Amino acid sequence: MKVIVNGKEKELKAGAVLGDAIEGEFHVEGAVISVHLSTERLVRETSDFELVLSSGTMVLHLDDSEDARRFKSLIEGIKGSTTRWTTRDIVSVGAFPTDIAVDKTERRYRPFECFFALGGFDNHTTYVMIAKRDHIHAYGAGTGRIGRITVGKHMLDRLREGEELVDIRPLMSETSSENVIITRDLGHPLEDGYRIETCANIVLDRDSHASSEQVLIVSSKGYMNVSESTGSFMGCRDDMDADIPDEKHEVRTAGSVTVRSSGVGEGHIMIYKETRQVSQAHNHAGRVDRGTALVARAAVGDKVAIVTDPPRVLAVGMTQAEGGRLLSESGVRQVRTGDTSDKAVIVEQSPEMTMDALEKGEAETFGVPPKRVFRVRIDDGDPLTAYYFRKVVGLDHKPVGALKVQFTYPGMPMITFHGDDVRAKNLHPQDPFEKCLKGDIGVTNQSRPHHGLIGIRLEDSKEYGPTGEEPYGTNIAGRFLDDLKRLKGLEDEDTIYIIEDKEESG
Repeated sequence: MKVIVNGKEKELKAGAVLGDAIEGEFHVEGAVISVHLSTERLVRETSDFELVLSSGTMVLHLDDSEDARRFKSLIEGIKGSTTRWTTRDIVSVGAFPTDIAVDKTERRYRPFECFFALGGFDNHTTYVMIAKRDHIHAYGAGTGRIGRITVGKHMLDRLREGEELVDIRPLMSETSSENVIITRDLGHPLEDGYRIETCANIVLDRDSHASSEQVLIVSSKGYMNVSESTGSFMGCRDDMDADIPDEKHEVRTAGSVTVRSSGVGEGHIMIYKETRQVSQAHNHAGRVDRGTALVARAAVGDKVAIVTDPPRVLAVGMTQAEGGRLLSESGVRQVRTGDTSDKAVIVEQSPEMTMDALEKGEAETFGVPPKRVFRVRIDDGDPLTAYYFRKVVGLDHKPVGALKVQFTYPGMPMITFHGDDVRAKNLHPQDPFEKCLKGDIGVTNQSRPHHGLIGIRLEDSKEYGPTGEEPYGTNIAGRFLDDLKRLKGLEDEDTIYIIEDKEESG
């Protein structure tokens, strides 16, 4: 069988399942996948058909009736018929044979109603008729009602005898519930002609630098979490603490991706399912050009895999050599600073935002020896403290974070680092520790004047935490995993660089 996967045709063995089809494609484990039914299946499933005549098209919406189901089964035989006659009451298309029983009962026909009729009360000359006006008549097929014309009604007065019914095809929107299945089941059976999409592709707006970067950051794990799904949009609230400037504004049409730049929920990403007017609080960040069914049908709690165009251009965390190759592939010239050796780790990039780097055409990569990058474990048992720590040091949006020394001196049992006292106002106290261990990383919580201060404990203590506060004023954020002796010699305002050890993190 043949299927289309992410726009590419694939030949599969009979009996293949979804997992076979997506092999080798970008897919995030646990993310939803859209399966669009084949044309043959659509004919069975849909209630809307486009009637393509030589002079234009109309849309027929079928009833849930036996005659409507008969119409579906006769489509191939009806195609190619012509308009046999038009009167002030009806337009007729045919003829073709059926097994409809003759019934000469009169009934009322409403404007734009579509129904079967038997010419000369003979089912060998069956017609499809469309009522042009309200009238009562006996057309030989009893009730015979198929459905109603919903689009192209103006065509009825323009149709002339002899016009060909070129095609009858299922009319499905990209996201119609009848033609799309959303699933995580890789064992889902397939049929010939199915179209499959494993991800939503977002073409970013190069005029909205910060908003595009927000989309890149939130989707850097390969997907977006669906925080809300309404009739108008799919939302992702993974980072509602971003500083987004006012940028480009557009009408929010279906497929538009926006980022809230002011008001409650700054940083909120929304992907639209239907048109909404321009909002000064929403920056236009891009457009979904493939995978719209995933956006339209995903439910709250689902994961939608995301691919962006362009991809993120960030070399932080790579070696100078690796970073140079990444930047070069994106057409950006690398300017090495700091430790410029190939094996040095890039801890800072300027400009950091992708659209800035692409626009400028070059980026400065600041490197340090690998031994100057330290491993930490972040404790997710307290989500608020873990979020604060990642946000302040930069680990929320890049692989390497930075801590600037606030105060230290030889023999001091801790090192303290600058924090963010505004963001720390919501740091509620944890259960007080019984003993703070050497290597613990802590944050002063909202109960103390210096809330937000970050520290690393250099000695065990039952009385004081990593920032010198008593237990009630301390929230433990994680642990420093490397040898603390490597911090020796630090002075005020020095910067240390940290990476999160995912295997160690809780």
